[in-house]
This record gives sequence, structure tokens and C-alpha cells, in this order.
Amino acid sequence: MSKEIPKAYNPGESEGKIYKLWEESGYFNPDKLETEGKPYSMVMPPPNVTGVLHAGHALMLTIEDIIIRFKRMQGFKTL
Repeated sequence: MSKEIPKAYNPGESEGKIYKLWEESGYFNPDKLETEGKPYSMVMPPPNVTGVLHAGHALMLTIEDIIIRFKRMQGFKTL
């Protein structure tokens, strides 16, 4: 018998276990990573004063994510 796929995603079923694994492994602490590289950080711009989110916010966060991942692949200590 095959297991039926749920109609809606329930993050509580899996994300708690995965997040706990990430915390215990030290992934959120660049000092515990195996890299000896220089630290790298980015300055985050202030939030929008109107409080209304738009496509530019998604684009900005995507670009920041790409940059920080690229720097990590270059050997920098990033978080």
C-alpha cells in the first residue's frame, strides 16, 4: 500500500527536526565551520517605512543570499 501525499504542506511535521539538527551541528556559528578564512559580513538596509512589501524586497533578499553564499564558497567565514 502506498502512502497518500497530503494535499497541503504541514511544516510542523519536518521543519522542527531539521532546524534542531542544524542548531546542534553548528551551522549557524561560523566559528565552528572548518574554514580558516577571513570573516565576511553584509550591512542590511533599513526596513521600508511604509511597511508594505513588494517585489523589490524579494529581489534584494535574493541578491544578498547569492552574495553571501558565493563568499562562503570562496572560503570566507559567513553567517
